[in-house]
Amino acid sequence: MPKILIVEDEAAIRRVLVKILSEESDTYDVEEAGDGLEGIEKIKKDDFDLVLCDIKMPKMDGVEVLEAVKKIKPEIPIVMISGHGDLDTAVNTMRMGAFDYISKPPDLNRLLNTVRNALDRKELVVENKLLKKKVSKNFEMIGESPAISQIKDMIEKVAQTDARVLITGSNGTGKELVAHWLHQKSERANGPMIEVNCAAIPSELIESELFGHIKGAFTSAVKDRAGKFEAANQGTIFLDEIGDMSLSAQAKVLRALQENKIQRVGSDKDIKVNVRVIAATNKDLKKEIEAGRFREDLYHRLAVILIQVPALNDRRDDIPLLIDHFAEKIASEHGTAKKVFTPKAIKLLQDYDWTGNIRELRNVVERLIILGDKEVTENDVKMFASK
Repeated sequence: MPKILIVEDEAAIRRVLVKILSEESDTYDVEEAGDGLEGIEKIKKDDFDLVLCDIKMPKMDGVEVLEAVKKIKPEIPIVMISGHGDLDTAVNTMRMGAFDYISKPPDLNRLLNTVRNALDRKELVVENKLLKKKVSKNFEMIGESPAISQIKDMIEKVAQTDARVLITGSNGTGKELVAHWLHQKSERANGPMIEVNCAAIPSELIESELFGHIKGAFTSAVKDRAGKFEAANQGTIFLDEIGDMSLSAQAKVLRALQENKIQRVGSDKDIKVNVRVIAATNKDLKKEIEAGRFREDLYHRLAVILIQVPALNDRRDDIPLLIDHFAEKIASEHGTAKKVFTPKAIKLLQDYDWTGNIRELRNVVERLIILGDKEVTENDVKMFASK
């Protein structure tokens, strides 16, 4: 049953609104608040699907109520109730996030249509939020081994916070998947996730890539350009292979983490950013610190939460599940029927030394599917999966 809160200091207007909504549908649960402060207290304590809020009220006006609700429960649609002299303010509240406004005295059809549309919008927002909480199939973490189960539990605890996370592990173990799970299960899931491979960017360009630059900052800077931190505002930035980042770029990243500000290359103007940072590396950063190649203060800023992704050789029990997952995904990509791996073929693959981890297993499974027959046998593995 949709729950509607009417925040209005005029008792007569409240009675009219309650009467209209009650006569329209016996499925609406309508509550009242006589001023903005009472309305906010009710919203904090209960879940409402819609708020109808007057603009001019004592103690706390409608604009202040709107601002407060957008902070504590941003998914609730708010319809403003405006007197004749409040029309300009009502229009401005829509720019601030109000769903719509209705004028006093309320027109029956206009009110009911607005309420229905707002409730429909709320339902779509909630559904969309739930869908985004479900991790995309492209970034599923497959496995039931104790090590993977522990990582999944850690993600569930950490994702809802803004705590910085450092993900460690060998190449091909799935560090990127952990980063995507953290983002997609977080409150920032509606925002962008920007990935930066620090090892793939030349050291002389990494600062411009991360923080942007202004025109004329260097020879090829023909126009102003925003960096990855700005692009990730209100979302997550994933700094992959951060152990390969230059010391000068490390210093700027440290400042961004400390002050939530960045400066484009060639500029002394601060730009505020609201970004969650997730980093990953295949290097032992403590050894890099000892060698003078990585800043210890940055390490401690990044490693609020540490997640170690195990090598595939340390989670062999997950290999049958991974083979089945890859077989299904590859069949879908190729538009063919899924091929079955015999138990002996799976057992042989479990016994392999997977130095390239999950990435190597995926390549081998694809090769066996392409070159094998209707089912992949032990002989196929011996013939086509030799290392």
